[in-house]
Amino acid sequence: MKPATASAVIHLNFRGQAREALDFYQSVFGGQVNAITYKDFNQVSNEAEADQLMWGQVMADSGFRVMAYDVPSHTPWNPGENAFLVAVETTTQDDVRAYWEKLSAGATVTAPLQSAQWTPLFGMLKDRYGINWTLSVATQPAAT
Repeated sequence: MKPATASAVIHLNFRGQAREALDFYQSVFGGQVNAITYKDFNQVSNEAEADQLMWGQVMADSGFRVMAYDVPSHTPWNPGENAFLVAVETTTQDDVRAYWEKLSAGATVTAPLQSAQWTPLFGMLKDRYGINWTLSVATQPAAT
């Protein structure tokens, strides 16, 4: 029997900012934004939240994909501290720099973009939505 294939996709939870965040990530990584509101699904529990996202994603030809939704106000939500980060690896330093330039707008840099022991270019930041990101050039692990 052939084993199933799977891929992991980061799913981000927001409170009223999911569409804005997905549009921003699309401006950084390209691709298409697909979004469905609570109203589209006839799942409105609070009229003020009808146009918030029940599901959304950015998918780019490069393989970048991120999903997001707006947690409804009747559901407890605590974004936590450093609960996760999004790691983006590219094949070139130019790609890392291009993504960094866009993601860093309004961000807090936690590790400046520079060479690291395991990669020619690495940086870490918390974007304007409070999401932690690392960007680096993908390298093969050293043989042990």
